[in-house]
Amino acid sequence: MFRRKGRRRLALIGLDCAEPTLLFDRFAADLPAIGRLRARGLWGTLESVIPAITVPAWSCMMSGQDPGALGIYGFRNRADYRYDRLVTANSDAVMVPRLWDILSRHGKRSIVLNVPGTYPPRPLNGQMISCFLTPNPGVDYTYPSGLKAELEARVGTYPFDATDFRTHDKARLLREVTDMTRTHFEAARWLTKRQDWDLFAFVEIGLDRMQHAFWSFMDPLHKDFVEASPFANAIRDYYVFLDDEIDRLLHTFDDDTAVLIVSDHGARRMDGGVAINEWLIQQGYLRLNGPYPTAVTRPDMLDIDWSSTMAWGEGGYYGRLFLNITGREPQGIVKAEDVHALLDEIAGKLGAMTGPDGTSLGTRCFRPEQLYSRVEGIPPDLLIYFGDLAWRSLGSIGWGRTLVLENDTGPDDANHAQQGVVIYDDPADPGAGRKLEGAHLLQIAPTVLRHFGIAQPGNIRARPLG
Repeated sequence: MFRRKGRRRLALIGLDCAEPTLLFDRFAADLPAIGRLRARGLWGTLESVIPAITVPAWSCMMSGQDPGALGIYGFRNRADYRYDRLVTANSDAVMVPRLWDILSRHGKRSIVLNVPGTYPPRPLNGQMISCFLTPNPGVDYTYPSGLKAELEARVGTYPFDATDFRTHDKARLLREVTDMTRTHFEAARWLTKRQDWDLFAFVEIGLDRMQHAFWSFMDPLHKDFVEASPFANAIRDYYVFLDDEIDRLLHTFDDDTAVLIVSDHGARRMDGGVAINEWLIQQGYLRLNGPYPTAVTRPDMLDIDWSSTMAWGEGGYYGRLFLNITGREPQGIVKAEDVHALLDEIAGKLGAMTGPDGTSLGTRCFRPEQLYSRVEGIPPDLLIYFGDLAWRSLGSIGWGRTLVLENDTGPDDANHAQQGVVIYDDPADPGAGRKLEGAHLLQIAPTVLRHFGIAQPGNIRARPLG
């Protein structure tokens, strides 16, 4: 193990989708390693960005910038103002420095492992293994490139993600996620011991996959709950497994290493989906050429009459609505002076939408310019939390109804929740188990920079935790 007198390392362990009601309450007694960190440090819920989505949330956390400043509003974003150009936001889309870039400029070494938004990998003062966006093990996914052969000699073929977490084959998925996570932590322990480092940043994606796949087996309030299922304890057992892996990883650190446990968002049961384009058709905002489809059809396969369409939407864990604006979109019909009134009208109708029981669904709508410090790239004109994230957005058409209990991308039990988790254990500044109030994801980067005595860049406005 590498040690240097006077050095104060920091290890950031990210648990994608870690849910505070499970980590801090329901399963807390079964998680001794996390419990010890809580007892010594600061802990609490961590407000995510809007949208509370893996991409962009981790890049926001690592840069201190909100989605608008990054110009990244989800997993896929509009590349231009044509109707059919969505591109995946990988590392090439992140145009601002992240923590390891800033630390590299100050002579600090970083190990970056599995942090979403790091494929393809970029040079840094240290080492990097890229994230779940890596398309396959045959590509270059490490920096330096020679690290790949060393990693595979130790762990074999490196798994970046579960093959398909929206599956009915739950037994296969459970084995695959467990094996993947075990390999990730083996790689993490190996990396922390093989070379010197100041910052260790590691994110495990498996918890997100587990909760999307197995939430209905543990939650009696879920519409698909099955009593006495063999998977009833799958999520709880995975949290326990994670705690043990974290404990083993902690033992590779110096006693004076500060530790941050964080998640990019939480999780909650998913009640269903809102077919956003179905709703837009019903309300007269979207029109098709030809007959209504006889089968459920993806939006990119539809023949939309753009000359008569005012708005369309995209699916995902949150809704994205775009207006067809004159002079912006190729066949835009909404005049610039009518945009704000039309968005108010649509948001009002969405907010009044009711659920299957006739009560308000509780949908929230946001405009990018009201959320973000600045707006880069091509944002949605309206961001929509259907049922405050109890319902996802379905872009497909052919359901014949707006509220849908199935999912058009495969079985999925859970949606994201706005509150994630944070635990900050710094031996040099003990928190003594104090609960944090009002902590925000954008405070993580300033906290790390403060730890290393590095002044915040002017574009990072949040204050450190404390």
